[in-house]
Order: sequence, then C-alpha cells, then structure tokens
Amino acid sequence: MPLLKICGLRQPDQAAAIAAMGVAAIGVIAVETSPRFVPPELRAELFSAAKTARPTCLGVVVVADPQAVDLQWLGCGQGHDIVQLHGQESAERCQELRQSLGVKVWKALRLRDPDDLTQAALYASHVDGLLLDAWVADQLGGTGQRLPLEWLQGFNPGVPWWLAGGIASHTIAEILSKVQPDGLDVSSSVEKSPGDKDLKGVTDLVRVVNQYI
Repeated sequence: MPLLKICGLRQPDQAAAIAAMGVAAIGVIAVETSPRFVPPELRAELFSAAKTARPTCLGVVVVADPQAVDLQWLGCGQGHDIVQLHGQESAERCQELRQSLGVKVWKALRLRDPDDLTQAALYASHVDGLLLDAWVADQLGGTGQRLPLEWLQGFNPGVPWWLAGGIASHTIAEILSKVQPDGLDVSSSVEKSPGDKDLKGVTDLVRVVNQYI
C-alpha cells in the first residue's frame, strides 16, 4: 500500500482530524506566493495537532529556495520532520541543507517531459525522498495536473518516491495499476478552497487507498 500525504493544510483542527484518519504525513506550505501559505509562527501548531492525534504522522514543511533568513524555521525543534524542497535547489544544496538542518530532506521534481526523469539520478544520493509532479508555469505545486503514467512505469530512483498531481479517489485504481510509488501526495482534489480541506473527501480517499493493504 502506498503511503498517503495530505498537503496544504492551514487549520489545526483539520490537521488533527486528517492525521487521525491514519495518513502517513501532512504538508504545510511555507512558500509565500502560495494561497495555502502558513506563516512560520503558526506552523508548529499544525504539526502539533497532527502529532497529538497520531504520533507517527510525519510533518512536512514545503519550501522553495530557502535563504539564510529562513533556516531558523526549518531545522529541528520547529515541529516538522521533513523539509520538502520545491525550488531550483541543486543536488549539492539539498545535501547541504540535509546536513545543516538535521531533518530529512525531500526534493520535488516538476517534469515537462520524460527526459526530466534523469534528474532523479542526480538527486537520489543527496536526499531522503523524491516527489514527482507535473510542470506548470508559475506554479510550484498544488495544481492537480497529472503526469502521464507511462513516463513512470518501472521508475525506481533508489530512494522512496511520492507521486503528486491529479490524485483522487476515482483515479487511484488506474494509477496503482500502472505505477508503484512509495507514496501519494494529495492537495487540491480534497479541498473546498485552497487550504480548506474537505474531510469527507479525505475520508473517501483514505478508504480507497486502504483497499490496497
């Protein structure tokens, strides 16, 4: 069964409810241009709510090209377990952040064509996981755009990898019949509006994914 991550949370009560459903991780957006952005001082409450509801639920903070001023919010002790990088970070920069922050690092790769998958080999030894998403101009994620599944058949980067984009209850069967990601990253398909999750939609998604146990 692939692990399930619900991303783009902004409300602590929703973080607690979703963690209690048994998801593996929640994601909180730290990119200011995103409509799902959460300021640094409010993120710990979200992660704490999820951990209280389910201690094993991982907290993921999503950033893009973090600068020195951002690092105080990205290291240990801020409530999250993983930093997910969505910018133009090089493999070397990922490794540097992984060592200096003391938390796990995932790198998101936005693919325009199948040849972009070659990037995975460059990053695999420098990160703890990869996330694959469709490339959309001027948007770093949460678009709901799907990657062509034929690009990913047989994909095995040597580290855990997560698939994002267009994942919903009605697409799970097709996705898992063609590719075998370690995790599924879901945001816009279970929202009423950006950052406001539809708990019934999340419940339905969890139920469908659990059928693959």
